[in-house]
Amino acid sequence: MTTQALLNIAYLIAAVTFMTGMKMLGSPKTARKGNLIAAVGMGIAILATIFLHDKQVSGMIYGLIFAAIIIGTFIGWYIAVKVEMTKMPELVSFFNGMGGATAALIGLLEYVHNTDSAYKISMIVAGLLIGSVSFAGSMIAWAKLSGKMRKPVRLPSYNIINTILLLITVALAVYIAVERPASPVMLYVLFALALLYGVMFVLPIGGADMPVVISLLNSFTGLAAAFGGFLYDNMAMLTGGVLVGSAGTILTIAMTKAMNRSLANVIFGGFGDTNVAGGGGDATQGTVKSITPSDAGILLNYANNVIIVPGYGLAVAQAQHAIHELEELLESKGVNVKYAIHPVAGRMPGHMNVLLAEANVDYDKLVDMDDINPQFKNTDVVLVVGANDVVNPAAKTNPGSPIYGMPVLNVEEAKNVIVLKRSMKPGYAGIDNELFYYPKTSMLFGDAKDSITKIINEVKNM
Repeated sequence: MTTQALLNIAYLIAAVTFMTGMKMLGSPKTARKGNLIAAVGMGIAILATIFLHDKQVSGMIYGLIFAAIIIGTFIGWYIAVKVEMTKMPELVSFFNGMGGATAALIGLLEYVHNTDSAYKISMIVAGLLIGSVSFAGSMIAWAKLSGKMRKPVRLPSYNIINTILLLITVALAVYIAVERPASPVMLYVLFALALLYGVMFVLPIGGADMPVVISLLNSFTGLAAAFGGFLYDNMAMLTGGVLVGSAGTILTIAMTKAMNRSLANVIFGGFGDTNVAGGGGDATQGTVKSITPSDAGILLNYANNVIIVPGYGLAVAQAQHAIHELEELLESKGVNVKYAIHPVAGRMPGHMNVLLAEANVDYDKLVDMDDINPQFKNTDVVLVVGANDVVNPAAKTNPGSPIYGMPVLNVEEAKNVIVLKRSMKPGYAGIDNELFYYPKTSMLFGDAKDSITKIINEVKNM
């Protein structure tokens, strides 16, 4: 059997593991195993490319390759082990940006070796353009998610400026692909313009849209990797890129559907910007009713049905284990407990699922928004832990609100609502929450983990 045949077999095995792993990522029960299977496939593809490639390279090159693999593996492992759950969204964005940067660097390095091939230059230009946008956009998303860039920036006539910049960038990309200039100067100009567009693309988008932006940028990185697969005629790279790109695209569509908005509205609409008319944080006025941990414990202890709504505040307080302990305690007393999961709760797609899985919450208790919403009418107590925008009735009642039309959890239909928050500060969308002023809503202020611990102690003593 020839070396090329062995390489193709290795790539086929890798492609199968990618698809198997991707399929298993669709369920929390199999996601961890699926991730490991896909990682093994990637390892096979990398090793096969190094040892079965038909080009001869020196021992020094092999040494540099394995040194890079070892260093990169250690850094990635260390970051993944040490990262806090609250930092996971920005880590995902950062890692995604590194994928885009890799695609861009491939284009910059390969251009001078392929100026005689219109096909390869087209692949190089496409990968460079999309990878650069993904890298720059992901870095801005990382800055927003990590709190280093808290507010969206909207320049005067932003949409016009950004559209012109995009047209210039695409026109230059087409020129390079068609004319194939010998000098790479124009390619570096394209690289700079693509980076600038990536920054301008994400810069004005508010925090409430970050889950959509992350999944969209993820699809960009996958697409850039796919072009790299075409360039190198590498089936493993092509398959992986197509899978990531298509999955990111499908997820983006699902997220925008969950928010009842178009992708164009996400990009150009300024959602999450507190300066939007009618969306200010002071729009709601009313009386807030506080509750003590003792009273909250009584309500929960004598309830028949309880729904817990987790939000980003749960992650910030690292209260996922405490909420699971409360859930088990209530179940032991005959209370039926479920978790209501909104598609865009948290800072990235599936954030709450990952958070609760870390605490070993039974997957069957995690109920999606469409399935849980009809159940709120028959719920005695809803416990909202750090969620804000996804439970805001303004999405249904206030046409002037930036989130108007976005499907939300119908928590106000329950008999009682207990909200755990540090303060009355607006959520990530920067708007006030009407729910907090409803007569049936009680606010328990303080650190979520501390508040839940106090409620647990109260319930134990009943």
